[in-house]
Amino acid sequence: MSASVPPPSVRLLLCDDHAVVRAGLRALLSSADGIDVVGEAGTGEEALALSARLRPDVVLMDLQLDGGMDGVTATRRLTGGPDPGPRVLVLTMFDTDADITRAIEAGATGYLLKAERPDELFAAIRAAAAGRSALSAPVADRLLTRLRSPRPALSTREHEILAQLARGLGNREIARTLFISEATVKTHLGRIYGKLGVETRSGAVAVAKERRLLP
Repeated sequence: MSASVPPPSVRLLLCDDHAVVRAGLRALLSSADGIDVVGEAGTGEEALALSARLRPDVVLMDLQLDGGMDGVTATRRLTGGPDPGPRVLVLTMFDTDADITRAIEAGATGYLLKAERPDELFAAIRAAAAGRSALSAPVADRLLTRLRSPRPALSTREHEILAQLARGLGNREIARTLFISEATVKTHLGRIYGKLGVETRSGAVAVAKERRLLP
């Protein structure tokens, strides 16, 4: 009887803007059977270029990247083309609802936190290569909680204020534009943040763009 042939190694591209983190991940992954790190990228733009040249099976993607393109945008570009692209597995320190939602909606196959155990990371990479979802336990808990208690939709006034946020207006300018008080603007902003699962103006605009809530 012939010996069984082991499956081909997963071709992995690392994308993180910290060289020390990439070096640590490469060293860690070198101890894993069946995972071959074929390249490293420090920016989203570099990840796109290397992915086109190296054709990895999985891109291990950080969300916060220096330069013009963040990890969410890079994920969407990698997974949204007409040709089958690599699977994208997010590896980040951030576990807010907004970050998770943006990454999954952009096409990420999985979402892991950097506190994950090495064996969980290895298993997630293999799962992503096979097209299966991989989520850290805290991330899965957050998603389940959101599904069980979805946030209410934005009101007409909240949509109007969100649109003014996207224009870069401050509270005073928004109040003048919409003929309401600054206190009313602040109240609506608090509700908008809560409904979108964010804590900042830029976060609200980013999530609104992802969900196509802006005109």
